[in-house]
Amino acid sequence: MLVVGIAGGTGAGKSTVVRKIMERLPKDKVALMPQDNYYKDNGHLELSDRQKTQF
Repeated sequence: MLVVGIAGGTGAGKSTVVRKIMERLPKDKVALMPQDNYYKDNGHLELSDRQKTQF
């Protein structure tokens, strides 16, 4: 088994890179494990306060 991790800051193009990689690999041999759902929900904060948050 080979595991490839793609990391980078917000808007760095991680999803684009993953899509391009997955286009070139056999569909039955690849599994995508997104890790986007670990952020704490800050929806209750004002926009100006949310913009100060650096994940």
